[in-house]
Amino acid sequence: MRIGLIGTGRIGTFHAGVLSRHREVGSLVVADADPARAAEVADRTGSTAAPSADEIFAWGVDAVVIASATAAHAELIARAARAGLPAFCEKPIALDLPGTLGALREVESAGTVLQLGFMRRFDAGYTAARELVRSGRLGRLHTVRAITSDPAPPPAAYLPLSGGLYRDCLVHDFDILRWVTGREVVEVYATGSDTGPSMFRDAGDVDTAAVLLTLDDGTLATATATRCNGAGYDVRMELAGELDQIAVGLDDRTPITSTEPQGPPAATKPWPGFLERFAPAYEAELDAFVRVVQGEAENPCDGHEALTALRIAEACELSRREHRPVRLAEIPAD
Repeated sequence: MRIGLIGTGRIGTFHAGVLSRHREVGSLVVADADPARAAEVADRTGSTAAPSADEIFAWGVDAVVIASATAAHAELIARAARAGLPAFCEKPIALDLPGTLGALREVESAGTVLQLGFMRRFDAGYTAARELVRSGRLGRLHTVRAITSDPAPPPAAYLPLSGGLYRDCLVHDFDILRWVTGREVVEVYATGSDTGPSMFRDAGDVDTAAVLLTLDDGTLATATATRCNGAGYDVRMELAGELDQIAVGLDDRTPITSTEPQGPPAATKPWPGFLERFAPAYEAELDAFVRVVQGEAENPCDGHEALTALRIAEACELSRREHRPVRLAEIPAD
């Protein structure tokens, strides 16, 4: 199998390493807006560097992996669809609903495969939580608490391009909440704080956010996120039911300190970032994509899953601006 990889930034470089080692990938072609960076990654991974994304499509590949800047995702998805190629794309499809819906229409018209990169679906902890919830181990689920905390803010130049904290960061929590519980979000109430570095206010964004989500069976969920968690990278989910309570992401690298005399010790090596925390999940999602391309597996996360997560994020932005609960039905779905 010959795969074309577009984008060789941090996550694209990681993907290049995974794909170059995959037993079913015989050839990997990489491209980037910075040809020198693509050449460096190609040299490091034993791949072929293409001058631009145009050559990825012209030279002929069996599938495309898109890890470019977010602004290019929708057009590259459309190009892959028009070329009849299966595509894997890092989230999001686009930063707005029109761009997302347009790309999805291209995929549907072409009848091609689009898998989105919501890597938490491939994490061992979240997978176990899903199985326990679905098995009835927790009984009636009544409360879910999701946390995503980055250890340090991104570069200021990234913020205006990110889509904001709800679309860029919390969208992962929105997706995994649906995936683990098997329920749909019907209403959100969101708020945020921009009292941290001034670059967030300058970008019209917030550095910390909190959301109350109501699921379609009445389960209540909270999701919080911050860009300013100096203790380390902290991603967790707690699920409480009438019979039991479980936690995802709670281990000896969780960056939290107990104040109880008999509490567990503080992590000596807290998670520094998303790539370290979710490296096995990133590998697993690409392996799944290869199997999808080969016709050996169903698509584990199609574009409509990404659309739903984006609609929840859009509802949160509306709720924050207007200081009111927002029903998901208020956000267009097509």
